[in-house]
Amino acid sequence: AFILENVKQLKGHQQGQTLQIIINTLKDLGYYTDYQILNALNFGLPQKRERMLIVGLKNQAHHHNFNWPLIKMPMQPLSEILEKSVSDFYYASDKIKQNRLEKVKLNQKYDQPTIWHENKSGNISVYPYSCALRAGASYNYLLVNGERRLTEREMLRLQGFPESYKIVGSYQTMRKLTGNAIAIPCVATVIDSVINAILVNLNVKKFSRFSFPYSVWE
Repeated sequence: AFILENVKQLKGHQQGQTLQIIINTLKDLGYYTDYQILNALNFGLPQKRERMLIVGLKNQAHHHNFNWPLIKMPMQPLSEILEKSVSDFYYASDKIKQNRLEKVKLNQKYDQPTIWHENKSGNISVYPYSCALRAGASYNYLLVNGERRLTEREMLRLQGFPESYKIVGSYQTMRKLTGNAIAIPCVATVIDSVINAILVNLNVKKFSRFSFPYSVWE
């Protein structure tokens, strides 16, 4: 069995031809496949991260047993993700902060904390969660309360990494790592579903490593 992950835009790339080529190729290799777009927000993480996952199983009975974990769990509040005190390194310049204030949509009001998101058109939106972390985005693409960048630990938490995960390398390195990572609770539940699809025919007790709401940083 396997699980593949990609951006949700894969579904419509080249009017769906790219995805169909992938599915047909996997079929030629003897795999029964299924795909679904899952959002990390539905798995307890305060990050809107929609990703396509493709599951492949060689046994038709296992494929028939497989069910997507289409759940919607309470979102972990940003207040439990964000660090209480951070260094000046993470704060944007006064010019950038003022620019955000001038662009922000004033009708978007939330109790703090929030994360301010700048889209490709330069518009600013305010949410009680983070938009998707991106490896190649500008340093000020996401600003906590419109003031500062996310720390390395905060980015890891937004992806569901445990507190025991060691931060090694520069800030830029960690931005790339977290921006390219997959949300752990999301893929973990899919892995559980794949394992359970295989175990059904073996009359083995249902397998589950994770409980929800998912919180690895407690």
